[in-house]
Amino acid sequence: MTYRVCFVCTGNICRSPMAESVFRARVEDAGLDGLVEVDSAGTGDWHEGENADPRALSVLEEHGYALDHTARRFEPSWFARLDLVIALDSGHLRALRLLAPTVQDAAKVRLLRSYDPAAADQDLDVPDPYYGGRDGFEECLEMVEEASTGLLAAVRDDVEGQVA
Repeated sequence: MTYRVCFVCTGNICRSPMAESVFRARVEDAGLDGLVEVDSAGTGDWHEGENADPRALSVLEEHGYALDHTARRFEPSWFARLDLVIALDSGHLRALRLLAPTVQDAAKVRLLRSYDPAAADQDLDVPDPYYGGRDGFEECLEMVEEASTGLLAAVRDDVEGQVA
């Protein structure tokens, strides 16, 4: 049984594809790539069909991550096949929970930085780097990497629970 994780931001060209790329690499490094499927989407359709932002791609590549990406909009029907929906900020969290067809589906939605113990006393939003410079994309990557360790541990526990 495949465990499915979808990262969601606004337009699916910056934060969520960066999170998808980083987490997919972590899943592969952990030997879970046959058990965990990772993708991403946006809450809106502004960039549907477009590639990831070139700044996001550049930062990812410089840090050793690969990404083959086409932006798409998150559909409520996807909740049925997803195990975990990871919101990149609190606005996405609210929007996704409102889209959820059931209470159980709404419970699948979590904030990415909630998996970073060092962020516990901070704002849990990953800031949108789109309107800023390259440093915002570097900051986004750093936050994604820091939260991915805790997220991977949680996903590994869920996957092992499904197999047991």
